Order: sequence, then C-alpha cells, then structure tokens
Amino acid sequence: MTAEKIKTRTLIHWIFAKLKPYKLRVFFAITALIVGALSWLLLGQGVKIVVDDGFVANNADKLNQMVFVVLGIALLGSVAAFFRFYLMIWLGERVSADIRKQVYSHLLNLSPGFFESTRTGEVISRFTADTTVLQTVVGMGLSMALRATITFIGALMLMLITSPLLTLYVLVAVPLVLLPIKFLGARVRTYARDSQDRVADMGAYVDESLHEVQTVQAYTHESIDRRLFSERIEAVMQAAAARIRFRALLIAMIMGISISAITIVAWLGAKEVLTSGISAGELTAFMFYAVMAGGSVATISEVIGEIQKAAGASERLLELLNTKPLINTPEQPISFLSPVRGEISLEQVNFAYPSAPDIDVLKGIDLQIKAGERVALVGPSGAGKSSMFQLLLRFYDVTNGTIKIDGVPCDRLLPEVLRAQFALVPQESVIFATTALENIRYGRPDASIEDVRAAARAARADEFIEQLIDGYHTDLGERGVRLSGGQKQRIAIARAILADRPVLLLDEATSALDASNEQLVKLALDELMQNKTTLIIAHRLSTVVNADRIVVMDKGQIIAVGNHQQLMQSSELYQQFAELQLVS
Repeated sequence: MTAEKIKTRTLIHWIFAKLKPYKLRVFFAITALIVGALSWLLLGQGVKIVVDDGFVANNADKLNQMVFVVLGIALLGSVAAFFRFYLMIWLGERVSADIRKQVYSHLLNLSPGFFESTRTGEVISRFTADTTVLQTVVGMGLSMALRATITFIGALMLMLITSPLLTLYVLVAVPLVLLPIKFLGARVRTYARDSQDRVADMGAYVDESLHEVQTVQAYTHESIDRRLFSERIEAVMQAAAARIRFRALLIAMIMGISISAITIVAWLGAKEVLTSGISAGELTAFMFYAVMAGGSVATISEVIGEIQKAAGASERLLELLNTKPLINTPEQPISFLSPVRGEISLEQVNFAYPSAPDIDVLKGIDLQIKAGERVALVGPSGAGKSSMFQLLLRFYDVTNGTIKIDGVPCDRLLPEVLRAQFALVPQESVIFATTALENIRYGRPDASIEDVRAAARAARADEFIEQLIDGYHTDLGERGVRLSGGQKQRIAIARAILADRPVLLLDEATSALDASNEQLVKLALDELMQNKTTLIIAHRLSTVVNADRIVVMDKGQIIAVGNHQQLMQSSELYQQFAELQLVS
C-alpha cells in the first residue's frame, strides 16, 4: 500500500472519529441518503413500465397511472434529498467547528518557541482555509460519495437483472475509468497542499502588513508592499493552476471514457432490441441505469479530487495537532503545600533558545530571592534579563540547572499552577480587542466591577477610563488602538494589581509613561509591591534605586549584585548605566 493511500485512509478515519459524537444525526442522514438513492433507482423501473406497458402497448390508462407513480417517487426522493443535504451540511459545519476548537486549544498549550518559527497569519490560514476544505468534504463530499456508491451498486444490480450481456460490456469500461483516478489523484493532492501553503503565506503577509499599517505608511512602503503582495497572489494562482489543471484533466478523462462507454453500450443494446433480445422498455431502463452508474462514477471521481485536496489541508492541521509543546507536563505533578510566599531560587541555570540551541543566553545563573524582596535586573540589551522572566514563567525549560519557587522545582508543577503565582506587566502592554473592564478583569475573570475600579484607581487609570465614550464598557479596539502608550501601560498595571499574585514580574513597567504619569504609577506600584516578591527589569535609574538588591547582568551572566550605593562603588558597568540614567 502506498503512502498516499495510507494518508488518505488516515484522513477518513480522522473525519469519521469526529462524527462519532453525532451518531444519531449521521444515522438519519444516511437513512435519508439511502431512501433518496433507492427512489431514483425505482424511477428506472417506472420508465420501463411507461415504455413497455404504456407507449408500446398503447395503453393510456397505464401511462396515466405510471406518471403519477413516477411523480410520487420523485417527490419522495426530493424530501429525502432535503434531509440529506441539511443533516450532512450541518455535520460538516459541526466537524469544522470542533476541529477549530481542538486546534485552538492545542495552540494555547504550545510554548512561545513554536511561534518563533511559525507566523500567526499562517496559523490563521489553517483555521480558516484548511478547515473550510474539510467542512466541504464532510458536508457535501462524503454525502455525494455515499449516495453515488449506493446508486452505482444498485444500478449495476438492476442492469445485471435487465441484461447480463450489456452489463458485461459496461464492466469492461470500469477499469478504464479507474486508471486516471489512480495516476492523477496523487498529483491533485500534492498541488492542493502546495496551494494551501501559498494561501497561508499570503495570509501571513496581510496579517503582518495591516497590523503595522502605520509603519508601512510612515515609510511610504505602500507600493513595495503592493508588489510583494501581488507576487504572493501570483504564487497562489500558480499553485492553484497546477491543481486545477490536473483535476480538470482527471474529470475530463473520466467523463470522456464514461460517455464513450455509454454510447457504445447503447449502440450494442439497440442491436439487441432489433434482434428481439430485449424490449425497448428494458433497453430504456438499462440506459437509464447505465447513465446513473456513469454519473455515480463521475461523482465519485469528483469527490476523490475533493478528498485529495482535503488530505493536503488535513496534513497541515494534523501537523499542528501533532506539534509537541517544548515543555513537558510532569506525569505526577506536585502541588504547593501552603500558600506561596514567593521565594525564588535559580541554581546553575544555563539556557539557549530552541531556535539557536548553540548560543547560551544565560550561563551559570545562581540567584536566591527571598519572599517579599524587591530585586531589579539591569544590564545592556541581550544580557538575558527578559529570558530569565521567560524561564520563571516556564515558557521554556532550562538547558541545565534548576529553578524553584518556595523550594518546589518548577518542572514538577503543572504549568498553569506555576504561572498562577505570577503577575506580569510586559514591556509592550498587551491590550485585547474588548472593553476596558474585560481588559483589566483578564487578571481575575471573576472580579466584580467594584474590584476592577479599585485596581484601576490604584494604577491611576480610573480617571481616563471614565472619560472614554462608554467608560469601563468602551471597546478599546484592536491592540488598544484607541489608547496612548501610557494609558495602555496603566491598564496592564491595573490588570496585575487585580490579579493579586505573590510574585510580580515588571518588565520596564513605566517605560511608556511621561514624567508625571510615571510618578503616579510608581506610587501605585509601591503599594502593589507590598508583601510581594518583585522582579523588575528597568533601564531608568529612578525605577531601581529603591530596590532591595540590584542584579547587574551582561552577556547572560550575573556580574554584580548589591544595592545602589554598593554597586556605584564596585561595578564599573553599573556606574556607566547610572551616568546615562540607565538608558541603554
């Protein structure tokens, strides 16, 4: 068995597994499908009786009677078709929705390292374009394939009953129809995967350029972006053209072979009528079934093309689902035995990012942080300060060494349990496309409106929020487009205040504020840091002078530790930062 067949079979098994929770709907859909297929098969017998007992026998009563019978059968088939289409299209939508939920849930568990090498736009393409292809296959493709298969088998049996000799002639043509399916189907699948990849690349480019449209326009880059986008569009078209060409060739060959076979069989059948081998009605019924069988084969070939296209899409989705997180969840996780105090220990920690495993960004880090202590991390860009935050939150695992919180190794805890001990205020404030209320409540989803307001007041954000159009219920726009940098920062700080977690990670938390706002937020942060372990990354001298300890880092190593006065005497690098007001 070829690899292509194995992959297609895997796709079918995967799709059917997704249908299992909806067995009752599947049962009714298949029942409607069978009733519909049998109805159309019965029409052939009705046509036979109309010809032989109506036209040939010159029996008007029989003709009138059979017309009503045929109309009744057609009505039954139409009702069955309604339920088949409704149920199968619903199932297609439902399976697509379930796959999207499964993929999204899995992506949320992947480490940030995955997104170092995978663009968000490409992932979005897999959510939309790829799942839509699968939706089409389930909603229409499988239904059509099952109906065509039942119709083909039924038509073949009735053809055999009507005329074994003519049926033998038809069966000779079947292998000729299967040959193009075998040889061209694999090519369709290959080009389908390539086409989906090009669409993903286009989507990623659109996502990136539109999100940064201010930079695009500020640097008058529009004409270049139009050209680059056009190149991606043409790449999509080239890949699609190849897929369409082979698929069109596949359908044309099948139709040509099928129509030629039916024509030859009709000619042979006409000769049988002339020699009285069969009646005119039997030949008419036989040709009716032959056309149905030929149409069924054409439908199956069309669906095979869709399945080959879906196989390419499913490979990309399964690729996402099979991506393993960079961090391993412990098989037997442990829990904190008492409320977390926030004591942190880093012992001989070395770390290199998965995208550059040979470059250590942290080397031999030894650092003990007491519960409730305020520790500032300073150093030039690339010193490893932000990387230390990433390890504390266990977005990555250390290469060597151990990180503990309250004496518990971080890799023995469930990631969600560990991260629930930290409140993060990042350098670039993250604002979601929802209301100010929900943005602050993100730190504690069950918080009351009063708690949210209290956090906003502590972060000196309440005043400007109340001045928004709908106050706390104002939608802040995508990435907080309606706010200034300082306002975004205060929303992020309010979120951390509301979360009220034992360890604070402040990554240049006042970097986007002007002098007056910085003073206000510093007061809020001083209040927030009471009885909490706090790690601060800062470039401003005013932010770190009051820290209990300052850790000076350079090139991934700790080169000095002490308070401001001590470091001004002992650390040349710190002195340089102090002279420059710690602005790197």
